[in-house]
This record gives sequence, C-alpha cells and structure tokens, in this order.
Amino acid sequence: MKKNKPLIIGITGGIGSGKSVVCRIFKSLGIPVYDSDSRAKWLMRHSKELINEIKKSFGENAYLPDGQINNKYLAENVFHDKEKLRLLSSLTHPAVGKDFQNWVEKNQSQKYLLKEAALIFEAGIYKTLDKTILVTAPQEIKIDRVLKRDPHRDKAQVLAIMDKQMSDEEKVPLANYLILNDDTQMVLPQVLKLHKEFNKQEV
Repeated sequence: MKKNKPLIIGITGGIGSGKSVVCRIFKSLGIPVYDSDSRAKWLMRHSKELINEIKKSFGENAYLPDGQINNKYLAENVFHDKEKLRLLSSLTHPAVGKDFQNWVEKNQSQKYLLKEAALIFEAGIYKTLDKTILVTAPQEIKIDRVLKRDPHRDKAQVLAIMDKQMSDEEKVPLANYLILNDDTQMVLPQVLKLHKEFNKQEV
C-alpha cells in the first residue's frame, strides 16, 4: 500500500513579521523547514550552472575573486532595478525549485513539510503548494523589529523593501492560515494548533 505523501505547506510573511521565529518553533516540533531564501543564496555560491548564468547576465563583477557573491555590486546594480531583479529571480527560481524537489524526496516520511519563502504570493509559488500560512504583524511593529535587528538600515530603506512586497491586506485573502505575531498574542499556541491540524490531514 502506497504511503501518503507529505502535505507541502508554504509559510511567508513580510520583512519584520517574525516568520523565522515561527519556523524555529515548527523545527523544534520536528518539522523540516526548507528556507528558500537561504538555499537560493547557497545555490548562487555553489551551483556552477547558476553562477555561469548570473555572470553571463550581470558580468564577472557579480562575484568576488574568492567566489563569494559581490553583494555590494548586486545591491548597487540589481536590487534597485525591477527588471534586473526579475531577471535574477528568473535564474534562481528554477535552481531553487529543483533543489526543493530533491529535499521533498528526502523527507517523504513526514506528515507535512514547510517551505519558507518571502515571496510565496508575489512569485505565484502558493499555487504549487497544498496550504499556506501567513505570519502577520502591524507595520509599525515590523519596522521597529527590522531597525533593531539590522542597525545598518534606516526606516526609509525598510519602507522601500516593504514597498516591493505585497501588503498583508493583499496576502490575507490568498492565505489558508494566519499567525498573528503582534507581541500581544502568544505565537506558540497558534503554531501548536496548526501542527495538530496538519498532522491529521492527508493529501
């Protein structure tokens, strides 16, 4: 008899929402979490195919002599240009997608798996998932968290990043579940409730 495959659940939230904290709680419950953004950065450093594509599109300066990503160069020449950013995403997304599928194959014994990504709704990734969780918080709280976490940023920079992401108001109708992380409601009971529900479900 064929075993049911795990539910693939996306988890997202705008900058400062605290989705990484929520993911750590799921991890502590023994749930594997695929961090799309970290894996994309890893692949940009280690996938020869992707490195060649990036150099072809953005020049040799996209990488430092030691093989590390030239973040300063990309920040100045790519991250503020929507077309170039779209091009970079079009190169990294297929590589991440393939990496993710390999990861899913290795974790087939789980009831459910989490895919953490900042742009689940913006990039249309949610359409390929069984369910989605949106971690939300009021904007002022998110800004305050980011400024405390990243002293090198100022409020204008944080707002610029937020401007590139869909607002929570736009994401809420697309999400299956919400976790409110506003420093008044406890996050742990919200996670445990979802954990219990996901463990019951079958694909």
